[in-house]
Amino acid sequence: MIKIGIAGFGKIGRLRAQKILEKDYGKVVAVYDIKKPLNLSNDIKFCHSFEELLSQDIDVIFICTFVDSLAEYTKKALLSGKHVFCEKPPARTSKELQEVIKIEHKTKMILKYGFNHRYHYSIMEAKKIIDSKTMGKLLWMKGTYGKAGSIDYHKNWRNYKNKSGGGILIDQGIHMLDLMRYLSGEEFEKINSFVTNAYWDIEVEDNAFAIMKTYSNTIAMLHSSATHWKHKFLLEMYFEEGYINLDGILSGTRSYAPETLIVGRREFEDITFAMGKPKESVTWFENDDSWEIEIREFFDAIKNKRKIENGTSDDALQTLLLIEKIYNNSGFYNE
Repeated sequence: MIKIGIAGFGKIGRLRAQKILEKDYGKVVAVYDIKKPLNLSNDIKFCHSFEELLSQDIDVIFICTFVDSLAEYTKKALLSGKHVFCEKPPARTSKELQEVIKIEHKTKMILKYGFNHRYHYSIMEAKKIIDSKTMGKLLWMKGTYGKAGSIDYHKNWRNYKNKSGGGILIDQGIHMLDLMRYLSGEEFEKINSFVTNAYWDIEVEDNAFAIMKTYSNTIAMLHSSATHWKHKFLLEMYFEEGYINLDGILSGTRSYAPETLIVGRREFEDITFAMGKPKESVTWFENDDSWEIEIREFFDAIKNKRKIENGTSDDALQTLLLIEKIYNNSGFYNE
């Protein structure tokens, strides 16, 4: 039985514990948080510090804390001989993350980062279609990830740079950038960007706009926004033979639902019928098993000594480097 500790037992920490329990991947034996959680099971030890958590008889640590402590906790956990599942963003800066990766390579422990969106059914189906090559070369893609905001949005810890590393881009846009890298299979080398604070009285950005290009001339456009006034997820991809649109994504609140996969095939040879109105297939997804599938891969890697395929430290580093390029090219934090 794999023995598990969780650092940060808020919403995400509790969700991780729930998924572990549902599929019997192991036993949560200890948790650490700033305050003792209400209704904590009597068979789970509450630790008053991260060091106390590390001292427990555990094999694995899930790190679900504020971003300012993710890199430091991950390093300590790896050095203490624990396998680590760490939430995104992986660190506040690429420099912090590179220090983690050095220790990962030295200790050879399993390290996985929580890029949960890769495990949604619509994303996995889109990946299968792309890998089949039936759509031809990817020409361009456009992603919008928008938040409605809230009356107290400006008070959220994510909007304090020392805690989070940045604003809406590193908090939510990181998912869209990871998907763009994952689905295109390329890295974006040339970047033009505008990062702004359009509305909220916060020290970080509430909007990020970027146009990016790979060496093979695939163009990607990104808009990550906290002034969208409704929750919105949309990733459009256009190929030589048609297009794939990922419209909506399931979440606990269902506020980004419905989750759909729209596939259209190029049909302009007969201008009397299909010009501008190609036939589309639409698949609706009603279940979100992404959280369970994600940690299944993690525990499978531990038990069977396999390499992590999604959410690797390199995935995390390349996506974080891309975020830093968007920040740096905009000059937002240098103004």
